[in-house]
Amino acid sequence: MSAEGSKKAIFAALAANAGIAVSKFVGFAITGSSSMLAEAVHSVADTSNQGLLLIGQRQAARRADRLHPFGYGRNRYFYSFVVALVLFTLGSVFALYEGVHKIEHPEPLTMPVVAVVILFIAIALEGFSFRTAFRESRPLKGDANWWQFIRNSRSPELPVVLLEDTGALIGLVFALAGVGLTVLTGDPVWDGIGTVAIGLLLGIIAIVLIVEMKSLLIGEGATEQEEHLILDALVGGGVDRVIHLKTQYLGPDELLVAAKVAMPPGTGLPAVAAAIDDAEVRVRAVVPAARVIYIEPDLDRTPSHRIG
Repeated sequence: MSAEGSKKAIFAALAANAGIAVSKFVGFAITGSSSMLAEAVHSVADTSNQGLLLIGQRQAARRADRLHPFGYGRNRYFYSFVVALVLFTLGSVFALYEGVHKIEHPEPLTMPVVAVVILFIAIALEGFSFRTAFRESRPLKGDANWWQFIRNSRSPELPVVLLEDTGALIGLVFALAGVGLTVLTGDPVWDGIGTVAIGLLLGIIAIVLIVEMKSLLIGEGATEQEEHLILDALVGGGVDRVIHLKTQYLGPDELLVAAKVAMPPGTGLPAVAAAIDDAEVRVRAVVPAARVIYIEPDLDRTPSHRIG
């Protein structure tokens, strides 16, 4: 469900950003607005990023082989990390450079009404992309707030698209403010200030994405809720308690579960095998992403009930 929903959001963002990028470059050519140029480059970066996310999903679908026995699911994390780097370098750094240059060497705008019209069109298209990402994310968000969803989601594409679209909408407002204040005051410095604001905004979003994607790329375990569900599911049917539990996401839709469980002394081998099989079924029933499960049976030699 997360892969299908994220693909819809990616295609919506790709179509919107490609059209927006063309219109913004036309607007820059006509008006000379640095805010418009920064937004055009930002849209090019976003369009490239959607392509990278699609490549990541395609690479992640490759079947496991001897070199990668757990598959290629983390390709989605890697390409999402590259997206964050592209957003920072091509989006933020360029906007900051262009904004500072415009502040130091201000140039008057020509036909600013064209820039305003294009920016309003871009806001409408970007709003369509944001609405799609918002709609596809809601079933996965559950009861968490949006910041918790971005921090805790193990599916990288939807948080990336949501943050990109949010940054794009706010950036368009900054660009509109820069152009508007330039027209009202007659001072083109405001256009440069709007461009710097866009660069700072993109930098903040890129840093958040870099931190989150790096954490996923290194390897994150099950969420707190999923861990509680797994622990409850493991106990019963011949399993007395869980001695320790380790989990890690091999990809957005594939969770590795490794557990050592305590079983009653004297349990025969057939009973042990049946208890483990039943435990695996129970775990997959409550956490479908738990596709790779290793359970090690052991004797309960200690009264401690701490999970290590």
